[in-house]
Amino acid sequence: MWSEIVDEFADSPSQGRVVKFLLENGFGVSAEGRIVCNGIEIPATQIAKAIGTDRRVVDATAQHLLRVDLLRDIFTNMRATPDLSRLADPLGLSVITVIPKDAGEKGIVGAAMRVLSLHDLSIRQIFVTDPYLALEPKLVIITDEKYPPEVIEQIRALPQVKSVII
Repeated sequence: MWSEIVDEFADSPSQGRVVKFLLENGFGVSAEGRIVCNGIEIPATQIAKAIGTDRRVVDATAQHLLRVDLLRDIFTNMRATPDLSRLADPLGLSVITVIPKDAGEKGIVGAAMRVLSLHDLSIRQIFVTDPYLALEPKLVIITDEKYPPEVIEQIRALPQVKSVII
């Protein structure tokens, strides 16, 4: 899918930047060609300002996304969800961030989940940043409970793991 998106916007790097911004932020496109976040319209001028382009580029990108069946299906169904890692302290949650050696390698999430399940830790939220969109992809795991030191060490010792941030 990513190669199709890249190919679709190969002749317009500025529109490609808009698409990447939309994906990174979970923003979609309404059937009317407006940028939306969970159905709430975001002015094209604000998107343009955030990425340093012109409003007309944002509008043209939204229209372009609606003209391509696959992209229309993706962007008209896009939803944003809250990142609880940014709210961990006030909510009393624990966060561990895993930086993989190779984000394209299979089994990273499964290996980390096995460690948590061995210690009977329940997961409140988990997310993985996309290796195609993020400069440094990561796995973020949020729990209601504090991570015991042995959990952190076991995750750190996984062969797929480059580093762990607590």
